[in-house]
Amino acid sequence: MGIFVLYFADSTKKVRKPKPWKHPQPITVVQLRQMRDEFWDTAPHYGGRKEIWDALRVASESEVALAQTIVESAGIIVSNADLTLCYDERGATFQSCAKYELPKYVLSEPTNLIQDS
Repeated sequence: MGIFVLYFADSTKKVRKPKPWKHPQPITVVQLRQMRDEFWDTAPHYGGRKEIWDALRVASESEVALAQTIVESAGIIVSNADLTLCYDERGATFQSCAKYELPKYVLSEPTNLIQDS
């Protein structure tokens, strides 16, 4: 499962994987999946458009080339290099754009992930 970041530099968008991170406590694959499912089930209730949340979910679960295509075609503006803060292009300014905040655990696996037996 690949999670990727979109950079805007000289009008050229470059996608790459996020940096490694560590969860406060070791967690299992099942626990991580439950946390992700909970986030994606509730994310649209925080504001923004459901289709942008859906696009972010698919992009976060895709390989590099597909993730880049999804983000570009959905009109998503990536603010943070690790995809934790995004906006949509519908507003004329950042103040009128919807804000989309993604926790690290939906973007990649922690370094202290426990493999289920």
